[in-house]
Amino acid sequence: MTKEEVQLPDDASLLKEMVLHLIDDKTKLQRRIESMEIHMRWLIRQRFGHKSDKLNPDQLLLIAREMLEPPAVDPAQQKKPKDKKKPAKKRKGHGRRPIPRDLPRKTIHYPVPFDELVCANCDTPTKKIGEQKQEQIERVPAHWYVIEHVQDKHACPKCGSGVTTAEKPPQPIEKGLGGPGLLSDIIVNKYEYHMPLRRLEKKYEREGVGIACSTMAGWMAECAWALKPIFKVMRESMLVKSRVIHTDDTPVPVLERGRKHTKTGRLWIYVGDEEAPFTVFDYTESRRRDGPQQFLEDFEGYLQADAYAGYDCLYASERVIEVACWAHARRKFTDAQTSDPQRAFIAVELIGKLYDVEDKAKPLDHDARARLRQTKANPLLFKFKKWLKGELKKVVPKSPMAKAINYTLNNWKALRRYRKDGRLDIDNNEAERQIRRIAVGRKNWMFAGSDNGGHTAAILYSICASAVRHGLDPWAYIRDLLVRVGVERMSNIRELLPDRWKPLFETQCAKRPLVAPPVREASAN
Repeated sequence: MTKEEVQLPDDASLLKEMVLHLIDDKTKLQRRIESMEIHMRWLIRQRFGHKSDKLNPDQLLLIAREMLEPPAVDPAQQKKPKDKKKPAKKRKGHGRRPIPRDLPRKTIHYPVPFDELVCANCDTPTKKIGEQKQEQIERVPAHWYVIEHVQDKHACPKCGSGVTTAEKPPQPIEKGLGGPGLLSDIIVNKYEYHMPLRRLEKKYEREGVGIACSTMAGWMAECAWALKPIFKVMRESMLVKSRVIHTDDTPVPVLERGRKHTKTGRLWIYVGDEEAPFTVFDYTESRRRDGPQQFLEDFEGYLQADAYAGYDCLYASERVIEVACWAHARRKFTDAQTSDPQRAFIAVELIGKLYDVEDKAKPLDHDARARLRQTKANPLLFKFKKWLKGELKKVVPKSPMAKAINYTLNNWKALRRYRKDGRLDIDNNEAERQIRRIAVGRKNWMFAGSDNGGHTAAILYSICASAVRHGLDPWAYIRDLLVRVGVERMSNIRELLPDRWKPLFETQCAKRPLVAPPVREASAN
């Protein structure tokens, strides 16, 4: 459109209104462009940048520290400190780790050749004056063997009646081909070391034993069913005894019959405190609030989690008390650093001072930890809240910084609750550390085969994670469970929990022969 075709009104008030409208449209367009640029930078950072929440120590950090620290004292008035020798920092050891003493040893002796046992100068026979030793760790591939269960049968030789067959101990999978050691190896490889069953199938084939992936998947479901009593007791014990539970969730792709694409299921994690030190997973078909509500229906105490709205129904009952996570709040400010770096650095520095208090509180008992937080953390929290309210009036609404400030202020009551009870943590990192096993495994096995596969994974993840939490060898623990769980009475099932199993059965399990017995040679008759 040319200038001649543009027709403007002669009324000054209409012209003024049109100009204001254009300015308003331009302002909205600029804000939209800025929002899209911020979002684009955030996506680039998520795709190509560092995943850590640490901020780069550039000039803005120096500005933030100057604003946070008290003004410097005049050098003339400041007393010179006495020269004190700083204690030397203990260096972490480097080099080889010591070889375990309980490993079997095989000695290979290298004697001096016979033609070199005479001195080359005077033809005198030489004598042994010492030895030179070098240790080397060697590994033999996995040992496979077959167990034949032979049950004697007796009958009356006179009348042929009264047939008696010797009883065989219950097996993890009745009439199944897999023994408890093999089943435990599959469970640990998939749910602790994140190896997909397809890859495990190829590994076993290279070792000379062919087991189909579908067969192993069926075995995992059978093992989960056999270990479900242990899982239930761990869950019940955690809900009754724990006063603090950490929880989080993560999506899991799940295959569904009749659909070309996977659906999204959820795996939830619940970490009990020192009264019930178990790590329990739960699977749900969606992220609806029914999942945590049903799982935690018998729990009374503190629930440390993110600000997911699905937990609100639990908090409304007042038997579950909300404790928010400062790591989540900090992450909101680190995400806002691309659009408002100065405020982001100030917020992160203030939150860092709260974590400095926690570093001093870690070695203390619960009561001393709460007192230290009341003394040291309370003033920092007051200062931070005052800063948040002041900056909220200055930032652009709906900007990343405004969202971070609003998130922190909206959850302020739950964020500061940790300071009153020494059993509480400042963040929910314990649950996030435990749920990493799902994130790492998901990159390997890609998806769950069905909703039943999700429930199987929840049970076996719980057994593996709780065993590792107590410092157990997960293979030895799960193998022993598969042997005992069908024999032990339900009244003694608590003795098989990982916190009780170690003092009762670990030594016995270690003494039990877990390798193949020597093969007897056939007679030459």
